[in-house]
Amino acid sequence: MITGNELFTYLCELAPLEKQMSFDNSGFLIGRKEKMIRNVILALDVTEAVVDEAIDNGADMIISHHPVIFHPLKALTDSKLIKLAANDIAVISMHTNLDIAEGGVNDVLLSLFGAEFVENLDKDNCGRVGILPEETALSDFLRLCRSKLPANGLRYYDAGRAVKKIAVLGGSGADALEDAAEKGCDTFLTADVKYHEFLAAQELGINLIDGDHFGTEQPVIPMLFEKLSARYPDVHFCVSAAHKAIIEFC
Repeated sequence: MITGNELFTYLCELAPLEKQMSFDNSGFLIGRKEKMIRNVILALDVTEAVVDEAIDNGADMIISHHPVIFHPLKALTDSKLIKLAANDIAVISMHTNLDIAEGGVNDVLLSLFGAEFVENLDKDNCGRVGILPEETALSDFLRLCRSKLPANGLRYYDAGRAVKKIAVLGGSGADALEDAAEKGCDTFLTADVKYHEFLAAQELGINLIDGDHFGTEQPVIPMLFEKLSARYPDVHFCVSAAHKAIIEFC
């Protein structure tokens, strides 16, 4: 067994906390750092369903990507936070520091397609640029995305270009569209794309794929599971079964 603080220290080795962006709230957010940890659930978000899952499974801790506390608390009225405190469940959230980290969200996303890393995409070093092993038609790359991403569907703009040099940025990353175009990418995969950003892709002549926020970030969770399970074999880690993509397509 290990303490919560020992586990937190290791996570900070994987994704140094000082790399998080200024608006972020990554860290050990809830719980006692010296508590012994035996059972941990990993989830992209700390939803009500994930909290209930943790309680039902006797978990000591939840490790999430998105922070369970993001804005300054003025009152402790959120039922999730009350449940977590009442059941002595700690929460560690590793957000933009895990986006930026080597081997983090965006490296995992790039690796799903077998792409070779070329360079970072944007000034924050969040996104990645890579080269696919072979040039492929956009229709085939879209099918590959559907098979690799845990999303219920895709939105995309087809610029009429084959796919070879791609940019990826998990989560809400469409503001890096011009960076992708400037670096000579034919295709940019991200999420939460707005209408005017699809219009911008048309003007720039670049394929733009919205792979869903959950779909483009969830792949990092199994990676964390593998690393943590190998590092701490006496601790039971599991990926949340309660948290899934919620956006549907008709």
